[in-house]
Amino acid sequence: MRVFETMSKSVMISSIVWRTGFPSTIGQAGRRRGSQTAFAFPANMFGMNNTRRSMTTTKSTAGDEEYDYLVIGAGSGGIASARRAASYGVKVAVVEKGRLGGTCVNVGCVPKKVMWNAASIAETLHDMKHYGFSGYDSDAVAFNWKFIKNARDKYVARLNGIYDRNMGNSGVTKILGTASLTSNHGEVEVIPSEGGDAVIYKAKHVLLATGGYPVFPKIDGISNAISSDGFFELDELPQKAVVVGAGYIAVELAGVLQALGTDTSLVVRKDKALRNFDDIVAETLDIEMQRQGINIYRNTNGLAKITIEEESGLKTVTLNNGEIIEGVDTVLVATGRAPLVAPLNLGARGVKQKPGGYIVTNDYSETNVDGIYALGDVVGNVELTPMAIAAGRRLADRLFGGPQHEGAKVSYEHVPTVVFSHPPIGTIGLTEQEAIAKYGEENVKVYRSKFANLFYGPFQVEADDKPKTAMKLVCAGEEELVVGLHVIGMGADEMLQGFGIAIKMGATKADFDSTVAIHPTASEEFVTMFPWGLSKQETGAITSPLNGAPAAEPKITVKEA
Repeated sequence: MRVFETMSKSVMISSIVWRTGFPSTIGQAGRRRGSQTAFAFPANMFGMNNTRRSMTTTKSTAGDEEYDYLVIGAGSGGIASARRAASYGVKVAVVEKGRLGGTCVNVGCVPKKVMWNAASIAETLHDMKHYGFSGYDSDAVAFNWKFIKNARDKYVARLNGIYDRNMGNSGVTKILGTASLTSNHGEVEVIPSEGGDAVIYKAKHVLLATGGYPVFPKIDGISNAISSDGFFELDELPQKAVVVGAGYIAVELAGVLQALGTDTSLVVRKDKALRNFDDIVAETLDIEMQRQGINIYRNTNGLAKITIEEESGLKTVTLNNGEIIEGVDTVLVATGRAPLVAPLNLGARGVKQKPGGYIVTNDYSETNVDGIYALGDVVGNVELTPMAIAAGRRLADRLFGGPQHEGAKVSYEHVPTVVFSHPPIGTIGLTEQEAIAKYGEENVKVYRSKFANLFYGPFQVEADDKPKTAMKLVCAGEEELVVGLHVIGMGADEMLQGFGIAIKMGATKADFDSTVAIHPTASEEFVTMFPWGLSKQETGAITSPLNGAPAAEPKITVKEA
C-alpha cells in the first residue's frame, strides 16, 4: 500500500474552536433537579423479538376502505413512499400514532441541526476577537436556552403541518392509531388513537416503516437518565452533563452541550468514539473534542449505575472501570437504537427477523411474506433518512409505476454520511482498513492531508493550537478508483454531497486531479492532493474529462418542422 500525505497547508483547515464554553454570564440557566423527566420506555422495549401480542381483549370491526397500498409509519420513508404511490393514481393510506415526520423531523436530524447551528454560532462568537470584534466577555453576549427551544419546537410543529398538508394534497389518507398485522392476508388491524374498537383495513400491499427508538442498558438507576429523545425535552441548559456512547448521536450532542456552556463529559466503552469510522476521522475528532474541553472517559466498559441525591437532584455516575463522576445535572445515554417492531405482530404472518429484531428484506424491500414490505430503521441496512426516502420511492415506483420501473431498487453502497459533530464529519465508501481487507494491501493507495483552515489564518496563536482539517482519499486498483473519501473539519458537511456523486459514478484519482480547484476553499484539497496529476490517466466516466477532453454533451431531440 502506498500512502501520500500533505501536512503543511496552513492556509486551510477545518474544524472547531478550542473553547470550553460561554463566559460566566452565559449558560447560567440553573440546574434541572429532581424534575428532570427520564425517558419513557416503549412497551416490550427489551423484548423486540417477542412480537406476537394478545388480541383476546380487543374487539375488531371491519373498515369501510380497502387500499392498494397501506403504509404503517409516517416517518420520512413511509410518507415518501405513500406520496409516490399516490402519484400513480392508486388508493393509499398511512397509519401513524405519533407526530408526522418520524424520528428525523421530531427528535432527530432536524432539531439536532438547529441545536448544532446554535452551537456553531457560539463558536463564532468565541472567535470573533480574532477578527477585531469585541464584547464576548461582557454582558452584551448571552445565550437563552428556552428561546431556542421554543423557536425550534415551533419550527418542528410547522414541519408536522407541512407533512400533513402534503399527504392530503397527494391524496393520501391519514389514519391515526396503532397498526398491527393479522393472520389474514392483506389485513391490518388499527387501534384508533381516539379510542374505540379496533378497525380492520384491507390492502393489496403493506409497507412496514415504523422506525426505531433509543435503548438503554439494564443497570441500577437507569431511570435517572434521558435518551437523545429526552435531550429535546430539556427546559434548561444543564450545568454539568454526562453523555454515554461512542456513536454519532453521542458525539453530536456532547459537542452541542459543550459549545453552549455545559461542563460536558463523554463516556466511551473503549479507547475512543466513532471506532467504526476511518482512523483519520476518529482520531482527529478525539483531539478536537479534548481541545474544546470535553472530558473523555475511556476504556470504561460502560455504565455501572446512576444514583441521585434526593435533596439536590444531582446524579452520581459510576462506571464499570470504577471511575465516578459526581454532581451531574443530566445523564444522556446514547448507546444504541432498536427497530420499533413490537406492536406490529409480525409473528401473525411469519415475517422473518434478524438478531436484534430487524426485519429481513431483499434488495427490493420485500419481506419473506408476499405483499408485505419493509424499509428504513426497521430493516437496519443504512439507518439514514434520505436512504429510507429513496428506498420508499423506488418501492412505490416498482409496485405502481408501470413497466418502465420494473426492477427499480436502491443501492446501499457508497451512501454519503455526515456527522454533525464539532467539527463536522463527512464520509462515503470504505475506510482504509476495509479497503485493505477487501482488495489487499498491495492494491490500495491512500492520499492524506491535514491543514489549518484559512478561517484560522489571522488567529495569533501557535500553529499547533489551531484546529485541523483532515482528509483522506482511499483508492484501489491500477486505475486508482476512489473507493473511500473521509473528511473532518469546517464545511465538511456541505462539501461531501458533490464528491458523493463523483464516487457514485466511479471517479478515479485522475478524475479528481482533472477537476480545477476552487480557491481558496478547504474542498480544493481533495482535487490537489499530492502527488497531483501523476496517477494513471484512466477515468471512471463515460465521457473522459482527462487531458483537456471536451465536456459531455446532452442528447437532444430535434422536433420536426
